[in-house]
Amino acid sequence: MLQTVLLSAQVILAAFIIGLILLQRGKGAEAGAAFGAGASGTVFGASGSANFLSRTTAILATLFILNSLVLANLAARQRAPESVLEALPQTSAETVDMTAPPAETIDEELPELPPAGDDGG
Repeated sequence: MLQTVLLSAQVILAAFIIGLILLQRGKGAEAGAAFGAGASGTVFGASGSANFLSRTTAILATLFILNSLVLANLAARQRAPESVLEALPQTSAETVDMTAPPAETIDEELPELPPAGDDGG
């Protein structure tokens, strides 16, 4: 149950992160960068680029990574069978009687075979 909830949250977080990244502009998208002013990204100072979208993206990315670690931990704790034989139901040797005849026997009589020297013609 917990793994299903966390997996659903993982998909939702991934969708939100993708959406926020697509909404953001790159550093070269300012109008001044088109005319050769490469330093236009530093007009607002060091904290100017950390706007709402980039902070939200950073928070969602952190939640995504933490959720990934929890899901990986849950998956590692689930014990999978090491071999196919471990997955089979176990029967004790006392319940299996190898000397007993099979449970179902065929009581029908087989048709008679023709004699070996007879070629049917």
